[in-house]
Amino acid sequence: MITVAAGSTLTLRCQGIEAIPLVCLADVKAPFIADLPPLPVLSLDEPGVRRYGILELTSSAGVAWVEAELRGGLMTVLGDSPTGIVQRRNSPRRPGVYPAKGTAQVDTGAEQRLVAIAGHVQDVSTSGLLLQATADDDRPHLPSAILRTLLHVTMPWGEMTAAVTTVDQRSDQLRGTFEWIDAGDAKALSDFVLSR
Repeated sequence: MITVAAGSTLTLRCQGIEAIPLVCLADVKAPFIADLPPLPVLSLDEPGVRRYGILELTSSAGVAWVEAELRGGLMTVLGDSPTGIVQRRNSPRRPGVYPAKGTAQVDTGAEQRLVAIAGHVQDVSTSGLLLQATADDDRPHLPSAILRTLLHVTMPWGEMTAAVTTVDQRSDQLRGTFEWIDAGDAKALSDFVLSR
């Protein structure tokens, strides 16, 4: 059974316009992604607007991209099957608020630079994390095109140091997988997320 939880953030990408962030308003369940009933969503669009595009769908199975239509506050998955799950959520994880600071490697195409960032980890697993942070330039979001980040995270057992490769980045949130983590921190992290 696949569940799209109430409060999940979805992103609809349509040709010729900026990506549209959406919030799912109710839990929706189905045996398969293609069988999901229309999802009630909160959108910044006008009520009568109809849009088609590729939906980044976050569910209990992971993240998948599917063809979808937004109409009248409902997001409907179209087509026979999705493009496939690209991030499986089988790693033990633990939500929380863990202060973090570090350095992000940004690649703008013309140059690569290092940017100091600070914020907190909202969700951590044995394979990666979700970071909410801003840079030291007084902007309300992270710089785009972050390749990897070296982070120092204050965890219950002490400071955890890890290099994180970016999987997805939106505004002030960055989701990534551990590229490197100290062996002692990896053991402490595993014990921490499994202790629930």
